[in-house]
Amino acid sequence: MLPNDPAILLSVINTKLRDQYSSLAALCDDLDVSEDEIKNKLAGIGYNYDAAQNRFR
Repeated sequence: MLPNDPAILLSVINTKLRDQYSSLAALCDDLDVSEDEIKNKLAGIGYNYDAAQNRFR
């Protein structure tokens, strides 16, 4: 279960991307969560996924 708070979600997602997953798609597939939902929630606080760096910035 991922946190609902966008700031905490950002930290959790970026940590998982750094330590466990090679892409956002792989993370979402493994955790059975919507890639669009994560992108939209984090875009709401000004962060977008950077595939080249595999993190939200």
